[in-house]
Amino acid sequence: MRELVGTCESCGRDVFCLDGFLNGVSEAGRLECFECADREEGTARPQDKEKSE
Repeated sequence: MRELVGTCESCGRDVFCLDGFLNGVSEAGRLECFECADREEGTARPQDKEKSE
């Protein structure tokens, strides 16, 4: 199941809940997609690291 939760406050992309899991980050009342949240933190997700190897 895929439900629209809102839009990323940084880039405007749609952020969804996929089968009960938020496909983004919600911190301090801000909703962001994973890409924007990673950019702000300066870290990469482990999933992305595996794909690039």
